[in-house]
Amino acid sequence: MDHVAVVDLGYGDAGKGTVVDALCARNRVRAVLRFNGGAQAGHNVVTDDGRHHTFAQFGAGTLRGVPTHLTRFTVVDPLALSAEAFALQNPFHLLTVDGDALLATPWHRAANRRKERVNRHGSCGMGVGETMAYALEHPEAPRVSDVLSPARLRRRLAAVQEAYGYTDTPLDDVLDAFVAFGRAVTITHESYTMRLLAEGPCVFEGAQGVLLDEWRGWHPHTTWSTTTFDNVAELCPSFRRLGVVRTYTTRHGSGPFVTEDPALDLPEQHNGHDEWQGRFRTGHFDAVAHRYAVEVAGGVDELAVTHLDVAARETGLGICTSYRVDGALWDRIEPGPHRDLAHQERLTARLHRATPAGLHRPGDWPAEIGALLGAPVTLESYGPRAADKRFVADGVRGPSHIRLPAYCLV
Repeated sequence: MDHVAVVDLGYGDAGKGTVVDALCARNRVRAVLRFNGGAQAGHNVVTDDGRHHTFAQFGAGTLRGVPTHLTRFTVVDPLALSAEAFALQNPFHLLTVDGDALLATPWHRAANRRKERVNRHGSCGMGVGETMAYALEHPEAPRVSDVLSPARLRRRLAAVQEAYGYTDTPLDDVLDAFVAFGRAVTITHESYTMRLLAEGPCVFEGAQGVLLDEWRGWHPHTTWSTTTFDNVAELCPSFRRLGVVRTYTTRHGSGPFVTEDPALDLPEQHNGHDEWQGRFRTGHFDAVAHRYAVEVAGGVDELAVTHLDVAARETGLGICTSYRVDGALWDRIEPGPHRDLAHQERLTARLHRATPAGLHRPGDWPAEIGALLGAPVTLESYGPRAADKRFVADGVRGPSHIRLPAYCLV
């Protein structure tokens, strides 16, 4: 009856949404808990009957009727949430939100985009990082619980608008929309998270990836979000750590990408060029970077490997297990001191000069990835639907009706 946390061990887009959906399709899950990021998430789910939704703030179990809880570590964007709810036919009855979560406003988003135009470092353009940066300097930053007090909310929204100097979005319009959001959702205290965890197994759904972590990623091409298991550990005393990787490595926009290979023909149905994130880049499986992600995330108990169908089809794909950097051979990226951004920036500079020391094509992708990352592969994905998943138990692969790993409840 373990809870499970799903974390991407790359730069995002490894398939967290489809993994969460598969877990919810197979098991009795009390709720999906979002524990970092905000409306910039893009978790694609395709149901067996062909429905598709890119989840941003609602959890990836929503199409299965599994409730979503946005914890205090999320940044909540009521305007984006309203649009997503409309696309999902308004499942507000499945949504609860921690009152201490920060609120993203149109002015945060505008400031984010203005800065990105001046100095491109990689962003989703949704204002999530700007919301967190503002909160660090302003203790009275708007939070979800403020929507229950329109007078207090007005003061705090006015302070945000004044700080950024934007007047094109009327304050009263934002106020009305946020108050309406407060009427539509159930706002809770942090104790509600403990209640959910006590009532049944929960799935923690992460956003983005460990290699974009605010402290452990390749600074400055990172997110303002803790993408490791650290936030989950603050909310839950015991859980299984499930790391997700593709059979090939991907990333959006700027930043080091040692195994990038433009010659690979890997079209992406749900990813492409984005005005803010930049182009979608693909490359060979980077075991060096993924091992680093496992290490700085505190280890994983098991792995989910996605896009195995692509690896079977694309014979040019390989695995990189070491780099050449300034004449030296690296098979491990040594983590620096925690919260040392100067170290991370120096590391970024060196990774920009790194090249793969060699590539090889494995005979058994899941087995080799598991061996390289030091954890068993318990979920294999051969396509976007839950029916395309294969759960692995006792080291035996088979169809999805086999006995599930210990954390799965049928």
